[in-house]
Amino acid sequence: MSYEVLGISVLWVFLFGYLIVASIDFGAGFFSYYSTVTGKRHLIQNIIERYLSPVWEVTNVFLVFFFVGIVGFFPDTAYYYGTALLVPGSVAIVLLAVRGAYYAFSAYGSKKNNRFYIMLYGASGLLIPAALSTVMTISEGGYIAVDANGKVSFLFSRLLTSSYSWTVVLLALVSVLYISAMFLSYYANRANDRNAFEVVRKYALAWSGPTILSSLLVFFAIRNHNPEHFHQMQSYAWMFVLSFACFLIAVYLLYTRKRLGLSFIFVMLQFGFAFFGYGAAHLPYILYPYLTIYDNFTSEPMALALIAVFILGLLLLIPSLYLLMRLFLFDAKYVQGKRGK
Repeated sequence: MSYEVLGISVLWVFLFGYLIVASIDFGAGFFSYYSTVTGKRHLIQNIIERYLSPVWEVTNVFLVFFFVGIVGFFPDTAYYYGTALLVPGSVAIVLLAVRGAYYAFSAYGSKKNNRFYIMLYGASGLLIPAALSTVMTISEGGYIAVDANGKVSFLFSRLLTSSYSWTVVLLALVSVLYISAMFLSYYANRANDRNAFEVVRKYALAWSGPTILSSLLVFFAIRNHNPEHFHQMQSYAWMFVLSFACFLIAVYLLYTRKRLGLSFIFVMLQFGFAFFGYGAAHLPYILYPYLTIYDNFTSEPMALALIAVFILGLLLLIPSLYLLMRLFLFDAKYVQGKRGK
């Protein structure tokens, strides 16, 4: 395996970690607001707060690692993506700041039940993944033009009017809600909170169908937008078939109220197979058709240093998350609200 492939593989693992952890966080924010509007906040809010209290501060570690690594390994990405991501990146940063402010008010302030703050918190849970999903959209090509002098121009109007762009946004939104609801179902069941479990279980089942439908829409859209990538994805069809099989098992276990921890493991496998199948088919391109992983890759000594640092970071991060889960998320007394946050 070349340094280029190893580097992008390590970064893809970090991005997948962020996909799962952040989706739970973002979806929980939306459900918090939705339950307030529908009068069910008192049923699920305790479950949401018990999850978010120990976790929200470490969620963005995965994202920071990814963006530092992508520029470190592939310096040209800053040049090509810099202009294109100025608007969505700025929006995402502002919304992340809004979420951080809400967490601070929730933990230390007296206005955590203010409907306006909760609305901002819930809206950011959908707008952040929508903004960040534009990175995946832009990478397919067609939204950046490079002239003869090498000047990069971002075709913003084309992005806004592209059917492929909106199918990716749709997939990002429904996937966030599906992943979050599936995890919260498991978490509520572990806390023996039957009222909360029944509420979030309905959310999970309701968003399971749109998740698969939006995935199919993305497949059809990418076939028209980037035929080369679509052809490559056919070579990894077995990964997408396994992804769908994991989806069926996860939903079946939730529907029958059996082994909900295993159900969420299958959710992670569902997105893992699809995410890595998509990524493998995308290689060697980082941005169609201008940038591949082999273009101006960092020097060999720097690549070795970055790979070592990122692998060590992953080896530190995983045990840290495991310890966090053992001490808080999966501690019986904490989950059931018998121990303080």
